Amino acid sequence: MTELDPSRIMQIATGYWRSKVLLSAVGLGLFGELASAPLSLRAIQEKFGLQARPAADFLDALVSMGLLDREGEGDGARYQNAPESARFLDRQSPAYIGGILELWEVRNFRHWADLTEALKTGRAQNETKHSKRPFFETLYDDPARLEAFMNAMTGSSIANFSKLAEKFPFERYRTLTDVGGANGLLCRLVAKAHPHLACTTFDLPAVTAIARKAIAAEGLDGRITAVAGDFFGDPLPKADVITMGMILHDWNLQRKKVLVQKAYDALPEDGAFIVIEALIDDARRENTFGLLMSLQMLLEFGDAFDFSGAEFRSWCAEAGFRRFEVIPLAGPSSAAVAYK
Repeated sequence: MTELDPSRIMQIATGYWRSKVLLSAVGLGLFGELASAPLSLRAIQEKFGLQARPAADFLDALVSMGLLDREGEGDGARYQNAPESARFLDRQSPAYIGGILELWEVRNFRHWADLTEALKTGRAQNETKHSKRPFFETLYDDPARLEAFMNAMTGSSIANFSKLAEKFPFERYRTLTDVGGANGLLCRLVAKAHPHLACTTFDLPAVTAIARKAIAAEGLDGRITAVAGDFFGDPLPKADVITMGMILHDWNLQRKKVLVQKAYDALPEDGAFIVIEALIDDARRENTFGLLMSLQMLLEFGDAFDFSGAEFRSWCAEAGFRRFEVIPLAGPSSAAVAYK
């Protein structure tokens, strides 16, 4: 009989140690500072106001996790970004994903301390826990916070949206509406990959203003239209393809079904409805990230949750969709597609 070992349990239990070291490094801007040249321990200390011994432990922990490389030992050591960090954690890199990590550093990490309370009460544990104001209402009141949130969503979405532009047969369609389109990222990526498509990004007025600037900056304002509206209060702009990138998981079951029905109503016959999510596997055994994301939705909204392909299929069938498929994207995420 194989002797049982508690090491794996301890690794899981201390997972938040690794997480916080990474989030602190991103919050400090360490990877951007190391982008141009390696730096010594002393230089990093002085740049960020760190104490000597904990700074060495902090940097060497990042080395041990493969996020930094180090040449030399002790006071003569020099630190530089590992290849993955250089690509994904330097703010100047076009592949930067750190926006979402910055948000987790200053905000979400603290909410997870109240997971047990959320599990027992079913109530959100974010800012609304004390203010009683809905999360999005609080968010939209502060333009700087809203902009930071848009940047965070870009970091978490760019790989998935790029994969969608590559994998889905957009050549069969002429028009696309991205519902809850934020700063227009999905439309911008799809429009550049498929020049024949006319795209619409649809979101609330404060967000649409941000999208228009981003679209103009890439010279796509002739190809993409930013339309202001409320996706619960207004009809969705009609198109051959309706997309929702990390939108459906924000809502409870009733509101999820409302959005599915509105997508169905906005599509022509043979149109496609695509949701991009960390789709939980149907057996609920493998996609740990998707299951943890669902708990994040609990902490954020109380009654919101992530879902499996089978659940999405059942809601769409109820609305009238006739065919379904799941397209793997980046990492734990997928596109669930329903055809009218």
